[in-house]
Amino acid sequence: MNTSTDSTAKPNARVNLLGMNRQEMEAFFVSLGEKPFRASQILKWLHQQHIADFSQMTNVSKAMQLRLAELACIEAPEVAVDQLSVDGTRKWALRLHDGNVIETVFIPEDDRGTLCISSQVGCALDCSFCSTARQGFSRNLTVDEILAQIWLAGKLLKEEGRSGRNITNLVLMGMGEPMLNYENVVRAIDIFLDDFAYGLSKRRVTVSTAGVIPAMDRLADRHDVQLAISLHAVNDELRNELVPLNKKYPLKDLLAACHRFMEKQPARARITIEYVMLDGVNDNLKDAQALIKLLNGLSVMVNLIPFNPFPGSGYKTSSSDAVKRFQTKLHDAGITTVIRKKRGDDIDAACGQLVGKITDRSRRTEKFITPRFGMRL
Repeated sequence: MNTSTDSTAKPNARVNLLGMNRQEMEAFFVSLGEKPFRASQILKWLHQQHIADFSQMTNVSKAMQLRLAELACIEAPEVAVDQLSVDGTRKWALRLHDGNVIETVFIPEDDRGTLCISSQVGCALDCSFCSTARQGFSRNLTVDEILAQIWLAGKLLKEEGRSGRNITNLVLMGMGEPMLNYENVVRAIDIFLDDFAYGLSKRRVTVSTAGVIPAMDRLADRHDVQLAISLHAVNDELRNELVPLNKKYPLKDLLAACHRFMEKQPARARITIEYVMLDGVNDNLKDAQALIKLLNGLSVMVNLIPFNPFPGSGYKTSSSDAVKRFQTKLHDAGITTVIRKKRGDDIDAACGQLVGKITDRSRRTEKFITPRFGMRL
């Protein structure tokens, strides 16, 4: 399982407090001869007030302010691009210390504000319908880089006169496969849920995975957060092409892992099944019937996602009629099914469109010079 083994050392030798959970920060202050309660003070200043200057932390002594400035820092990536969609969706391209660029998206709605954050630079998987995957893979994000996305988004919204609390929901559905960066992701979740930090409800934090089964099992033991499965196909033959991870963790094993996940968390309402609709590939009524059979006995909500085209994808978006027929078939079988509204596609902020700018260590982009098997180029 991937953890933080990538080379991500930063030029600044000071510790970045953005990446510390409460227990780690308590240990940090104890090592300085301070009381553990200093950790909760700093967490509030940092994550609730979005203060990055120790001198502005008024309940911290001047001596401690100076010592913190010497030993620690609060550093976030540079905002390289800030785009606003006609529908209100906001996308930030964030330049990391090594020059890589990741993307974070804020989706405001009447009753919520959802922040979609990245967990890797690029993606270690190779899903054929995803433009993020075409960019290849560079490395895992560190804990502070994951946290910096919600911290920076909240800070920018606050500076514009909006409360950072408008971020009510958090989804790890941006660039990358969260469960291939398991340790850093769950440490970040510690901070998302901490009442002294963001205090998000477990029901408002969602981890999306293509099906990294060992990490799914570990997550169920660690955090009672929401799970979303990127399914997209109802048989192994097609899913091997759409989501190559399926060759390692086939559907039978993935569905068994979903049942285990629910059994470990009996209070959990349901798992979200993400299903991108591809014209003539996975969108007919036979596919819908097979999906009903596949999900039998599992408490789920199915999210039908209109495909967002990108150059050279080889796929087309299913017609509105096809999507609605698919939805009706599932509804009639008693499965809650929603059609995801397109948001931010005019700024390439929709599902599967996040690409950033990365140094591809996987050399994946080279193989797209020639057509993929099974793609209609």
